[in-house]
Amino acid sequence: MLTDTLSELYARDLSKLKEEIGLYANETDLWMTSGEITNSAGNLTLHLVGNLRHFFGAVLGETGYVRDRDKEFSDSGVSRAELIAGIDQAASDVRSTLEKLTADDLASTYPIEVFGHPMTTEFFLIHLATHLNYHLGQINYHRRLLGS
Repeated sequence: MLTDTLSELYARDLSKLKEEIGLYANETDLWMTSGEITNSAGNLTLHLVGNLRHFFGAVLGETGYVRDRDKEFSDSGVSRAELIAGIDQAASDVRSTLEKLTADDLASTYPIEVFGHPMTTEFFLIHLATHLNYHLGQINYHRRLLGS
């Protein structure tokens, strides 16, 4: 079933995110920005964690997680350990939610209109995987530009 595939892909990519965060030579580099590059790797990580914990955990898994999207982009100096703990929690929310979803759940309309129009849960969960990968690529590029 699609949930098995999604579970494997999210686990792989969230593991890669943890690896990328761990590869930064200096923890302070996680928060570096320059010129028109206004999102640091730390902020992108907070954004991914908040995004997944909200859309998987709170909306589908009813975890009670409350997202503060503005803080995802305004926080700075969060420790590497805290970022990794957040990634682990997001991975747990994703895994436990996907384990509960049925084929009928995937075919149903996602509970909230994120883009201003209805979409299936299946479509939105695939979108979230591509969103994760987009920002994962940005973090990888950011790290390599800094020479880490």
